[in-house]
Amino acid sequence: MPHSASRTALTTLGVVGAVGAGAAVWGIGIERYLFTIRWHELALLPAGSRPLRILHLSDAHMAPWQNRKQRWIAALADLEPDLVVNTGDNMGHPDGLRGLRAAFDPLRGIPGFFVHGSNDHVAPSPRNPFKYFVGPSRKSAQHRAEPLDTQALDGYLTDELGWIDLNNAVGSVDAAGTRIEAFGVSDAHREWDRLDVLPGLLDGMRSDSERALTIGVTHAPYRRVLDEFTDLGAEAIFAGHTHGGQVRIPGSPAALVANCDIPLRQARGLSTWSHERRRIPLNVSAGLGHSIYAPVRFACRPEASLLTLTSRP
Repeated sequence: MPHSASRTALTTLGVVGAVGAGAAVWGIGIERYLFTIRWHELALLPAGSRPLRILHLSDAHMAPWQNRKQRWIAALADLEPDLVVNTGDNMGHPDGLRGLRAAFDPLRGIPGFFVHGSNDHVAPSPRNPFKYFVGPSRKSAQHRAEPLDTQALDGYLTDELGWIDLNNAVGSVDAAGTRIEAFGVSDAHREWDRLDVLPGLLDGMRSDSERALTIGVTHAPYRRVLDEFTDLGAEAIFAGHTHGGQVRIPGSPAALVANCDIPLRQARGLSTWSHERRRIPLNVSAGLGHSIYAPVRFACRPEASLLTLTSRP
């Protein structure tokens, strides 16, 4: 019996090890390259409006050698979006802007909005990925990180692509016959958000147009931000940051981690955010990339979202 028990234990360990090795090969060598589009349709526009196609991009974490990712993002221009919403963490390397140019240049001239994540200011640094399972990452690690050329990034996004900077700011564009009035904050995970400045800025921007849609844009979907956006009249909210958990249990509706305080079932995809009797759509992108120090995706493909907004009944 002892010999039989020992053999069973060794067999079990071998099976577990083989499964773990297979999962690692899949997550590191295959799935992180299986880019996908998440499609949604929402009836949000005033009656009689033309459909409005919004391309939501997030968390590219771009490094210059990531050619497959650059080509895939560039091809998204073929979807002919009317508006681009970029929820930050574009850079994954000090020379990441070179890769972003290859990826985003085909979107030049399409109206857009963007906000920052921390990896638009500082480069990623090595860290223990298992620490994410005990709570959100801490700011102290970012203080030691290598600074990025945020000014060059913002110059590219605004001056060359024509997108509007919503970091603790507001802005508006006309797209497909609809006036989009938007507001946003910088990375709430690093407590760079200035929710207090938004009401005054919004008062100076809002129009009386019956064909206006109000959206809120944030990198990290913290509850305080989502609640305030709802109070400020957002009709839809866009966010990123969570990577959808990045590593998930296959078939599970909830992420294992989100690196913020959003409910884990809402860490990826389209859901509804409720606050003070208002219920509005919330789209959290699982993102296009990953830190160069954690090159894995498992049961959570890298993604972009295309939301088609139609007229309300």
